[in-house]
Amino acid sequence: MRTKTFEMKKIGQKKFVIPAVACLAVILLLCYYYFFTPMLAGDSSRYVYIDDDDNIDSVYVKLETVSKHHAMSGFKTLARHSSYGDHVRTGRYEIEPGNSAFAVFRKLKNGLQSSVRLTIPNVRTADRLAGALSRKLMADSVSIYEALTDSATCARYGYTPETMLCMFIPNTYEVYWNTSVDNLLDKMSRESKKFWNFERTEKAKAMGFTKEEVITLASIVDEETANDAEKPMVAGMYYNRLKAGMPLQADPTVKFALKDFGIRRIYHNMLTVDSPYNTYKNTGLPPGPIRIPTVAGIDAVLDHVHHKYLYMCAKEDFSGTHNFAETYGEHLQNAARYSAALNKRGIK
Repeated sequence: MRTKTFEMKKIGQKKFVIPAVACLAVILLLCYYYFFTPMLAGDSSRYVYIDDDDNIDSVYVKLETVSKHHAMSGFKTLARHSSYGDHVRTGRYEIEPGNSAFAVFRKLKNGLQSSVRLTIPNVRTADRLAGALSRKLMADSVSIYEALTDSATCARYGYTPETMLCMFIPNTYEVYWNTSVDNLLDKMSRESKKFWNFERTEKAKAMGFTKEEVITLASIVDEETANDAEKPMVAGMYYNRLKAGMPLQADPTVKFALKDFGIRRIYHNMLTVDSPYNTYKNTGLPPGPIRIPTVAGIDAVLDHVHHKYLYMCAKEDFSGTHNFAETYGEHLQNAARYSAALNKRGIK
């Protein structure tokens, strides 16, 4: 009798255990499906940008554009049962193909964002630099421009509004998309100091130049020629003129003074523009660079060719290189050939 009772109890227990195990399995499968299967609707990484105007609802909207429906439901469940909605963190977040709702939730909740590759462009003015940077960062162009042109901000880094672009060395850097303007400037300052190593600094001193003067001359050299092999020659010519106390008479500075960068030919009436950047009217270097120069341009100034040339004129074959001259008479002959070539092509 006891044996039968015991067997009946075992049968009864099995009746409850099997459904319980089945229910648990279903729950686990559902949890796995909603929280741990890939969230991304696609097979390549997508990026979600969360800025300081976003709240939990706008985060949902941004995620829904790249997510599978069931994984999005899982993400919302996790968000509802956490404090994430009250502490949305800005950033650029990479949603990788294998990332689950749980993995994405952890990224966003903990601010585990991906960096961006920020390349400093060889632009001519602070407003163009601000525009280029804002297209890669959360910061808007107005706030960046204001920092670049604010005297107190520039002075904090050892510059003036005219020389502030000297701090931006045209390389590619890893930064976070939501980095503040102040943090960005701090990084550019550190990178500039790294660039100006002992060797470069000593070369500038040997020339009697400050770093800003090197960069200012490099910006003119870069505007004069895109031929890296010729840049040390051009730099040497301008250095000779500076040492002789002659005005640089660099056409690109006139374009900068006029703020007309589309000019293809400089005429005499343009040379009278009243500007400290006009190197036909003023001796010495302009107050600051007329563009962010290339590294090749900077090194060309530091490693300029030692020669006796004082003049140069673009070659009449339009190769992008120049004829150099030691005397004004030779220069006039070179200039006449180039002017005739311009007229022949109808370039005005």
